[in-house]
Amino acid sequence: MSAYGVVDSDGHVLEPETMWPKYLEERYHEMAPRLVRDSQGRLRGMLEGRMQPYIPRDPNPDSPRRREGGSDPKARLEDMDTEGMDVSVMFPTTGLHFGAIQNLDVNVALCRAYNDWLHDFSRADKKRLVSIAVVPQSDVFEAMKETQRAVKELGAKGVMWRPNPIGGRNLHEPYFDPMWSLLEELDIPVCLHEGTTQNIPQSGLDRYDNFLFRHVVSHPHEQQMGVLNFICGGVLDRHPKLRVASLESGCGWIAHWLERINHHLEYWGYASSPITLKADEYWARQCFISADPDEAIIPGIIQAMGDDTLIFASDYPHPDGIFPGVVKELSERTDLSETSKAKILGENAVRCYGLN
Repeated sequence: MSAYGVVDSDGHVLEPETMWPKYLEERYHEMAPRLVRDSQGRLRGMLEGRMQPYIPRDPNPDSPRRREGGSDPKARLEDMDTEGMDVSVMFPTTGLHFGAIQNLDVNVALCRAYNDWLHDFSRADKKRLVSIAVVPQSDVFEAMKETQRAVKELGAKGVMWRPNPIGGRNLHEPYFDPMWSLLEELDIPVCLHEGTTQNIPQSGLDRYDNFLFRHVVSHPHEQQMGVLNFICGGVLDRHPKLRVASLESGCGWIAHWLERINHHLEYWGYASSPITLKADEYWARQCFISADPDEAIIPGIIQAMGDDTLIFASDYPHPDGIFPGVVKELSERTDLSETSKAKILGENAVRCYGLN
């Protein structure tokens, strides 16, 4: 076990296809996610009865043990014990694609089914397996309705939100203000989580056909625009108790981005609605960002903006996450102080997610 209190702020589940007939209303069974082969023999996702864009698969697949921990809670807890993780905050894999669903009824049904399944998944240890709800982002009323249910009935500790424009709306638009007010009231964070799903508006999609290129740019670029929306769009000004977590894009860009926003507020502020604080002040008050444990830039980020908003994430069991040894990768670094490691590995995440 680790010598630190460790909260994995961004782990994932791998939703098995067998879950949908059990948790999804029968009339929507044909709309459930599944894998099919296209005319070229490639495995592709099917969602809402529509073929999804192709995502290349690693020819050297993960070990069966890692896949098991994504779908089996007992196996996950054993892996957490081996790694020295006290808590795993769980995000979807298939559910990352739900922003592209066109039929609202289908979207609502799939979100409810996923949240119910994740609730049962976490029953193996409710204190250690923490659920983050997936909600129908295209409709604020239905998003609020499912958020209320997921938090009050299922115990979810946050809501996942794609930073991309869904339904033609950016995050700063007043349409979403009732949602941010609800999250303030419930005292849970909005968790910005990108995914290179290629089925919604996304950085790189218009100029690259190479998935590696698209994956390189989509995560940080969409997160940067999400942070821009929340700060310069006045969301954090209007909702001073809203907590925001920026996940799975690394932390190296955040100091540069806040400095760039501040520069534009100083020289181009007259071109936008006024806000009362500087970008770094909003960030320090309300925001968090996940750091990859092997990011060389972490000491530089701490030097630039402190260590109070950095949180640890494994991306388990996705193939671009470190496993085994993800906690060790950060806890044994010699370029970070013991105080900083304790904050990043767990203490900051406790504040972010409101954990006991």
